[in-house]
Parts: sequence; C-alpha cells; structure tokens
Amino acid sequence: MPVDVKYSTEATAEGGRDGRARTTDGALDVKLATPRELGGAGGEGNNPEQLFAAGYAACFLGALKFVAGQEKVRVPEAARVTAKVGIGPRSEGGFGITADLTVALPGLERAQAEALVQKAHQVCPYSNATRGNVAVGLTLA
Repeated sequence: MPVDVKYSTEATAEGGRDGRARTTDGALDVKLATPRELGGAGGEGNNPEQLFAAGYAACFLGALKFVAGQEKVRVPEAARVTAKVGIGPRSEGGFGITADLTVALPGLERAQAEALVQKAHQVCPYSNATRGNVAVGLTLA
C-alpha cells in the first residue's frame, strides 16, 4: 500500500547494541547497551526495545487523540499509554518481539474508551507496521 510521506527522519547506529544511535539532526543521541538478559553487560545506555516501546506508546497516544478528535471526544489530560516490548528467540528461528499496550483514559466511559482504543489501533502507524508480524496486546486500564 503506497504511503504519501509527509515527514521523514533518519538515524544512524554504530557499534550495534553496544554502540550509539543518533538522528541526522542531532535531536536524539543515545548510548546503547545490551541488557544482561540478552547476554550483555547492561549498565548505562538504552536498547532498541526501549526506543521502540517509547515510540509506540507516544504514537498510539497520538492516534487516540486523532480518532477522538474526529468523534469530538476530549481525551483527558491524564491519558497515558504504556508499551511493554519483549524480545526473544522465535520457534521458527531468529528473534521476534512482542508488544503490549496498556491505555489509561480516566474519566471516559469504559465502552467509549474501548472503542477509541480499537479505532486508534487501526490508525496508528506502529500498529499498522506490526500488524500480522508482532503479537500486540491491548488493555484498557
């Protein structure tokens, strides 16, 4: 499916999971460290799964605000999305990731909040990119 690109960005990683990643514009510059659970030293630095979790959470909340705006529903200021991302070996070989999103929309009726979450999952670019490839769980807090 073609995409009418309105914005693009670029990042470069050096040194793999124990290196550094930065965007071309310098707005993001992070030290990377492999977690102990994956055989690394751990310590200071982020890992790709943390970056993916932060991006997915922010993007999904943006999608929620978008679909709510279309329906003239005000998203509460205290709204939040928490993304839990896991990584591990796949039975088919290689590695895979999982994602579980927990959405808090305090003050909205549960049925309305659930409907917004489902609509956001159809709109969110991260959800669209992972659909059919990553098991994504959705929970309304």
